[in-house]
Amino acid sequence: MIDVRRLQKAAVGALEDIKAREIEVFDVAHLTSMFDRVIIASADSARQLKALAGHVQEKAKAAGARVHGVEGEDGGDWALVDLGDIVVHIMQPAVRSHYNLEELWGQPKPRKPRARRRAAARAK
Repeated sequence: MIDVRRLQKAAVGALEDIKAREIEVFDVAHLTSMFDRVIIASADSARQLKALAGHVQEKAKAAGARVHGVEGEDGGDWALVDLGDIVVHIMQPAVRSHYNLEELWGQPKPRKPRARRRAAARAK
């Protein structure tokens, strides 16, 4: 099994190779048990979106990862590449703006209530 950081580096590198814009990586392990990271990137055209999705798959396989599935690659507006521990969304800017996945996945990790933090500190 490939380390999630190594897989993230391969996926982001693949997106950078084909000039994806506004690449954002979210650690979502505290929000879901299905995957650890969500990567969102923008493509300027349907052709670039398809090239980005294909290159992410190639780089992930070269790094030793398994591609679990790809959706929307032929549609041209939004592609999802499922790499198991990482899900990569590649979107045209209008679609990205409309769905605003950054708001969904960009939630901060929950903090312990103050009373618990103080009690934990005193217990040390």
